[in-house]
Amino acid sequence: MNGRASLNVARLGVVDYTAAFQLQNALVAARIRDEIGDTLLLLEHPHVYTLGRGADASYVTNPPDGVPIHRVSRGGQVTYHGPGQLVGYPIVKLEGVKRDVSRYLRKLEGALIEALRAFDIDGARREGMTGVWAGPRKIASIGVGIRRWVTLHGFALNVATDLSYFDAIVPCGIEGCRMTSIAELGNPHVTVTELTDVLTDAFVETFEYHEVTAVAPDDVWAALEVLPGGCDALPSIVAQ
Repeated sequence: MNGRASLNVARLGVVDYTAAFQLQNALVAARIRDEIGDTLLLLEHPHVYTLGRGADASYVTNPPDGVPIHRVSRGGQVTYHGPGQLVGYPIVKLEGVKRDVSRYLRKLEGALIEALRAFDIDGARREGMTGVWAGPRKIASIGVGIRRWVTLHGFALNVATDLSYFDAIVPCGIEGCRMTSIAELGNPHVTVTELTDVLTDAFVETFEYHEVTAVAPDDVWAALEVLPGGCDALPSIVAQ
C-alpha cells in the first residue's frame, strides 16, 4: 500500500460501522507516518445512525428498534447509513495549499456531483451547507474528521437506499430536509457496485491523482494488526 503520488482504492463490501471506524484509525495512523499513501475505502454499512461530535441527540426522533446509534469524531449532525448506500472514507493527507478544510469539502462535493452526472442527475451544492442535493432533496451527506491533517470519515451517497430510515431523524440537522436516491430519481437498476466504479473515476479526476492502485481487502485489514497499541474504540454509543 505504499505510494505518495497515487491513490489506493479498497472495495470492502458490507462492513460493520465499528469495524470500519477502527480500520480508519489504523490507516490514519499509518498515513501520518507516511507508511501508506492516500487511500479511499468504499463500502456499505448495515443499518446504523451516527451523530457528529457536537450533534444534537434530539435530532434522532424515532429510531427503529435494534438499529445502533453512535456518536463519532466527525463534523456534522445526524445521518443514516445502510444497505444500498455507497459510503466512502478517504484517508488523505492534506499538504501545502491543500490544508484547507473548506477546499477539501468542496472537492468531495465536486466528486459526488461528477459521479451523479453519469446517471443524468444534476447534483448541486447549497450555499452555507455541506453535501449534495438533487432538486429539492438531498442525495449525499458529508461529514469529515481531520487528525494531524489526515482526513477520516467522509461521504454517503444514496443509491437504492431504503429512505424510510431517514424518517426517524432530522437528516443533517436540517428541519424539513427530505432525502432522495439514485433509484428514486429514475435509475432503479443502478447497483452500489456500478456506482463504486463511477465514483472512483470521479474522485480520481476531481482530486487529480495520476495513478490508482486497487488494494485487496485482506491487505487493508492487516493494518489493524500492525497498529502500535491497538485501535481506538468508538468514542461512545448513544443508544442501541
